[in-house]
Amino acid sequence: MNCIAIDDEPIALGIIKKYCERMGDMSLETFTNPHLGLRRIIEEKPDIVFLDIEMNGMSGMELARQLPDSVCLIFTTAYADYALESYEVNAVDFLHKPFFYQRFVKAVDKARQWIKMRKVTTMAHRPERLITLKVEYKNVQVSVDNIVYIESMDNYVKLHLLDNSTLVSQISLKKMEELLPDKEFVRVHRSYLVAVTKIERYNKQSIKLMGIDDEIPVGRNYVTELGDLLKDGFDRLTASLTHPLRRK
Repeated sequence: MNCIAIDDEPIALGIIKKYCERMGDMSLETFTNPHLGLRRIIEEKPDIVFLDIEMNGMSGMELARQLPDSVCLIFTTAYADYALESYEVNAVDFLHKPFFYQRFVKAVDKARQWIKMRKVTTMAHRPERLITLKVEYKNVQVSVDNIVYIESMDNYVKLHLLDNSTLVSQISLKKMEELLPDKEFVRVHRSYLVAVTKIERYNKQSIKLMGIDDEIPVGRNYVTELGDLLKDGFDRLTASLTHPLRRK
């Protein structure tokens, strides 16, 4: 999960950085200059922004109103008086300094749920896209947006869908990949193809997908491709979708 923290106090940024490292699946870029931080957010569209309010050069509230709609916002400030105002800009949580690790984890968990809801909501507003597969000698139409991941089984593939059902079709994983929209599915292993927008978190060894208890292994030969696609393609994909919770 890619994050950016903006605070004019380096010590505060150091604490957030330490907490992110402790969580294990969060990369963090920090800025003491709010103008530079905002520019970077607009360029990179990170998953989460940690934002102080009382800063030299720009108020955190002023900056928050300029954030892309796709960014999940968590305020980090010593001034509790701003708590109510923070919800006017759709902040997911308000961390009152000094805050400890467990409180930080709770805020990040809220952010994960917000991000998950955003993915589901944006998919619900897209026109249904269907592919036709042969299933038990019949032609069956499958919604692309319902596919969580696809598993290779020799000359067959097993599709794992959002409702926890599965479909088996006699087609190779390579041919299946050619049927799917470019950049929306990524091969993470010689036996697995996953939907980018269904990824909750990942590392170099495995991937956690929405609604799936077991983690999907990541093959060594696919680590670079996975990282590149999630950094570049996923940002473009989600940025192109209209989000219903727009900041004021």
